[in-house]
Amino acid sequence: MIYMDNAATSMRKPKEVTSAVTRAMTSIGNAGRGVNDASLEAAREIYETRSLLARLFGVKDPKQIAFTSNSTMSLNMAIKGLLVPGDHVITTIQEHNSVLRPLYELEALGVSLSIVGADEKGKTTVDDIKKAIRHNTKYIITTHASNLTGNALPVAEIGALARENGLIYIVDASQSAGVLPLDVEAMKIDVLCFTGHKSLYGPQGTGGIYVSEQLKMRPLVVGGTGVQTFRHEQPPEMPTHLEAGTLNGHGIAGLKAGVTFVLERGVEAIRERELALAQMFRKGIADLPGIQLYGDFEEELRCPIVSFNVGDYDSGEVGDELLQEYGIITRTGGHCAPLLHKHFGTESRGMIRFSFSHFNTDEEVAKAITAIKIITTE
Repeated sequence: MIYMDNAATSMRKPKEVTSAVTRAMTSIGNAGRGVNDASLEAAREIYETRSLLARLFGVKDPKQIAFTSNSTMSLNMAIKGLLVPGDHVITTIQEHNSVLRPLYELEALGVSLSIVGADEKGKTTVDDIKKAIRHNTKYIITTHASNLTGNALPVAEIGALARENGLIYIVDASQSAGVLPLDVEAMKIDVLCFTGHKSLYGPQGTGGIYVSEQLKMRPLVVGGTGVQTFRHEQPPEMPTHLEAGTLNGHGIAGLKAGVTFVLERGVEAIRERELALAQMFRKGIADLPGIQLYGDFEEELRCPIVSFNVGDYDSGEVGDELLQEYGIITRTGGHCAPLLHKHFGTESRGMIRFSFSHFNTDEEVAKAITAIKIITTE
């Protein structure tokens, strides 16, 4: 089996991740629910993971990071916890449904929405966003990198634009965390939403949200916290304000190991290796008959994603053949990115997406190129 669907989830994890989860399953209790050894060990694991994430994302105070189950949960918390009827928000056609669906839901309740387009390569510029600003604009929400094309948005420039205009900038880092450089202070990001199971190499069911100290976000879920039991409202202090209920301590222990792996090897080194694999694959198939590639591959700062179609074939047909005949796992179809598919005119047949990991090999890429060559000449 050759696994090349890392934009959906990284399947091959560092061995330290598996070991950390196994150890946590037999050693930690419930953080914040006692002063016994098991509870305190859980609290230490969670605190240390929070601190490592703060280091990775340039966050000054780790307590401004709350743990969630994934990016979708984080984005729902941000969108529903900040926007109110009458607000105007700007987003882009690059977005995943985890951004679009909460926004559509709030649009029906009185939030106004502007969706900025893209050029022929699927790129959105700062000027495109600037033109959409209105007198009542309150928020800009963008992905850091498209899960369909791998194109990165200029988040530092967008953050500067937001700050100049007194706007709140919310970033979806699902694809970029662990691959692209992220510094919430330098990039003027007010809210950062991320998942643990992709390029941070953590288990599924882990993720988080960074919220600037200047923001007051309504919690999406309220309940037990282990502190301030007799208070009617959710405690206002971060991260407790956004962490009702028992945290996924076992998963967070694995996430800690994954983030440690990323920090030790370095985001730049990991990206360089992954992009080398992606470019090797792209160059190997680019001139084959019927191949249509999507995205801007001239940009150095992008995610290791190559999406394409073959002639008039439905992407699902190609994906099935890759799996059944060659044992290659990819992602086909709509990728939860409906607006970008409409932009490229691929909503009816989707795209074939290859997404590469630090753990893929040159040999695997060579086999994938050979498979595409055979398919295109059949």
